[in-house]
Amino acid sequence: MSARVFFDPSASPSRSPYRLRADHGQGVDWANEFLDSQRLRCLSLRSLRAYAYDLINLARWFEADSIGLSSLTEAKLVDYVRFQSNHQPPPQARTIKHRITLTRCLYRFHHGREVPSHYDDRASIFAVSRPFCHARRRSPANRLRIKIPERVVVPLSAAEVSRFWSSFRSFRDLSLVALMLFNGLRSHETLTLKLEDLLFAQNQIIVQGKGNKQRILPLDSQTIKVIDSYLRIERPATNSPFLFVVLKGANRGNPLTPAGLRSLFRHHRHLSKVSKANPHRFRHTFGADMVRAGASLPALMRLMGHRNIQTTMLYVQLCPQDVWNEFHRAVQTLKHPQLPENL
Repeated sequence: MSARVFFDPSASPSRSPYRLRADHGQGVDWANEFLDSQRLRCLSLRSLRAYAYDLINLARWFEADSIGLSSLTEAKLVDYVRFQSNHQPPPQARTIKHRITLTRCLYRFHHGREVPSHYDDRASIFAVSRPFCHARRRSPANRLRIKIPERVVVPLSAAEVSRFWSSFRSFRDLSLVALMLFNGLRSHETLTLKLEDLLFAQNQIIVQGKGNKQRILPLDSQTIKVIDSYLRIERPATNSPFLFVVLKGANRGNPLTPAGLRSLFRHHRHLSKVSKANPHRFRHTFGADMVRAGASLPALMRLMGHRNIQTTMLYVQLCPQDVWNEFHRAVQTLKHPQLPENL
């Protein structure tokens, strides 16, 4: 059986529109029931789609090793890690860890307990009373853990930002870049902006972040000017409520898609020769620039829509010159004792 993901736009609000289906057309019940439970938790469609594709990977391992969900143990999860690592190209450690976590959650959903350990079935003491897997439980000592390498994302330099910015010739594209680079918006936050989210009179914008959490951000005058020019001059007449739409071709007036945004960035990376330009690096550049300008970490946390300050800290990786500048600035404010007069 080789499962595939399909999207059912007619799915009721209590069912996930993303579903797994086998080659013969029959649904993969153990996966679809789990996806439906996550839909009831009000997960976003993006999260449900990601879960569905991770479950496809799990289904392929089940088929390759001729095992099922009920026979899972911690030892077999090691085999699942090996199965993923042998794939070319191998997935990142973060992806493997997410899939293992999802597999454990799936097992708890169907069996009401943790995945059994290597040695015995003591996992029953970790029984889960609620089926939606949002409660954290203490882990067994012999539980498989995936170490995530620390990632260092270098922000773009001022020269790279200027070169990439100068490669654009439309107000729509400049608006997209401005919101990601100067406000730190994620790519999906930018694409899901609606006209009603623009509060130009207050120099603000409403952003729907992860987990449908809403935040209000300030807009500088240059960004407002660029967006206003896009709305007055370039945006075609359309019934779409979304701010950013396709400007040309058969899809003119339809919402700009993630694939369209990726294509736009590929084109301008080639034009500008700034190979590192992407939405995530723009967001990191925004965070680094704010810290260098003196913004506090709690304020930056609110601007970027993080749930805890540790996530914000990942974006704040200062280069050596920044560290030296901070050192000299701090030293100048400190009161050191005078040197002895006999020296």
